[in-house]
Amino acid sequence: MTFSGVIARIVTVSMISIFMQNAIFDRAFGSNVAIYASRKDEHVTGFTFGITAMTTIASIVTYFIDKPMLALEHGYYFMPLIYIGVIGVLYIAGLLILWKFFHKTYKKVRKYAHLAIFNCAVIGALFLNSNYGSDLPSYIGYGFGSGIGFFLACFLLNIAHERLDSDKIPRVFRGYPIMLIYIGIVSLALNILTGYTAEF
Repeated sequence: MTFSGVIARIVTVSMISIFMQNAIFDRAFGSNVAIYASRKDEHVTGFTFGITAMTTIASIVTYFIDKPMLALEHGYYFMPLIYIGVIGVLYIAGLLILWKFFHKTYKKVRKYAHLAIFNCAVIGALFLNSNYGSDLPSYIGYGFGSGIGFFLACFLLNIAHERLDSDKIPRVFRGYPIMLIYIGIVSLALNILTGYTAEF
């Protein structure tokens, strides 16, 4: 595959994972983290950066693990442990790098880093890669696109948060329930626009 073909594959799969297979709106991966992050503007940026970095780097690492493990007869049963191990090692390595070279940033992110890294959006992207990813550009594209899709979802939730938290909403629906209803409505709208969920 040529360099332009690799870039085209990464961009194509990224676009599919952002809009057509959005982790939150299509599969509900990381909805609780997105609702939490959408409450503050700075959280949206921080959580998006953490999730995008983790899904992209972990997708690259798991590409080289998936092929030999899935070739084993019962290798698929060990994939959750392997994915959690990969995420854990990358999480510790990332925190050590921040602590050593970017100490001010480390102080800001250490309180929320575990929420951004250990969630369904990250591990879900790795599982979807193992099921549908065929080559390294697909893994990279889906990993990166999952993070950007999380940003799109958080951005839409952030915009809606102020209006959905008003007195016009019945008290029993305010907060988490109305956000879940909103996610469901946006999910239906995106599925109608795309017409179907495309597999890569």
